[in-house]
Amino acid sequence: MATDVRPGPLRVLVFGAALRAGSTNARLASLVARLITEAGADADLATMREFDMPLYDGDAEETDGVPAGALALHERMEQADALVISSPEYNASVPGILKNAIDWVSRVQQQAFKTKHALLVSASPSLVGGNRGLWALRVPLEHLGTRVYPDMFSLARSYDSFAEDGSLADPGHQQRLTETVEAFLKLVEADTRYVCLQRRWYEFLGDRSEAPITHRAEV
Repeated sequence: MATDVRPGPLRVLVFGAALRAGSTNARLASLVARLITEAGADADLATMREFDMPLYDGDAEETDGVPAGALALHERMEQADALVISSPEYNASVPGILKNAIDWVSRVQQQAFKTKHALLVSASPSLVGGNRGLWALRVPLEHLGTRVYPDMFSLARSYDSFAEDGSLADPGHQQRLTETVEAFLKLVEADTRYVCLQRRWYEFLGDRSEAPITHRAEV
């Protein structure tokens, strides 16, 4: 007899892409994880220190294989339905530690980034709020097949933006972040749990039009 079994809650890997203990991006990641939990999903909150790995070196990879930190991050990604990355902006671009982690993890098969949904957020003391770094971060993620959510969240003047309870001091900012997280989760649920249409993902003119996803992202 068939039974109507509802899928379990979504699982979202959330991490701040900075090593500094007092990083406002770590605080923002914690807040996003809390909002994910309040929305009924499971948040897997992590820090970059959990995924220690050397600078990418093709010779080292050939000799020693992929380092344990990259394998651990790959496994956590595989267990998740989606990602949230809270990334600082370094010189208008991506922090080296995050780019290095992406490069290492991309070497593990099966490709963990492909078709994974990602929400990008940032916190910065600048008036730009780290937004330039998020635009740079989209490039390697989308190249690897990640479905990066269009509406990114950037928190400016981050040193003065958090209340004592970890929420955002500005009610308008708190509401916008909450609505962004909730909308992102609805999209992830629709795409991963209730797929009605065949996925098609085109990026280059040479991609095969009959392929469910671009064959470039398979490798």
